[in-house]
Amino acid sequence: MGYKFTLLSADIDEKEIRKEKPEELADAILEKMKNNGMMKEIVDSQETTLMITADQVVVDDGVIREKPSTPEEARKFIKGYSESHAATIGSVLVTNVKTGARREGWDKAEVYFHKIPDEVVESLIEEGNVFYVAGGLLVEHPLTSPLVEAIVGTIDSVMGLPKALTEKLIKESLSEL
Repeated sequence: MGYKFTLLSADIDEKEIRKEKPEELADAILEKMKNNGMMKEIVDSQETTLMITADQVVVDDGVIREKPSTPEEARKFIKGYSESHAATIGSVLVTNVKTGARREGWDKAEVYFHKIPDEVVESLIEEGNVFYVAGGLLVEHPLTSPLVEAIVGTIDSVMGLPKALTEKLIKESLSEL
């Protein structure tokens, strides 16, 4: 997107600090980063620093799907998308680290699938990447991308970080300075 950035992992267990509001999750991440010293250089800097946090869930037949935790759960999720569709709902929160000012928003996309063969499901589970993404949904994967019938919305939204929304929130945050 053309920005200079540093990628920092808060090294958190998302389920351990599950929060109802994105602001609470961002606060938990900021607190953890402050406690372990990751944010000291940023806070002491004269530069404006924005923290971008994002999260996503998949909604299938009205049920929220987070990251699958077992092969059985992954299998159930992926088979549920076969000849059907799922929606991704992603939230983005941009926080000015020094002032605490925040801008947030969400984006939704839908993915429609052709039939997903059992051998594809099993290969995805064996490979293991499905356990690291919301709903086990990997539309960009070489095994699944040919099985995508249509996407309503943008591929970047489906993959977890809607670029247009993120850009809008960054610009709003910077215009407040």
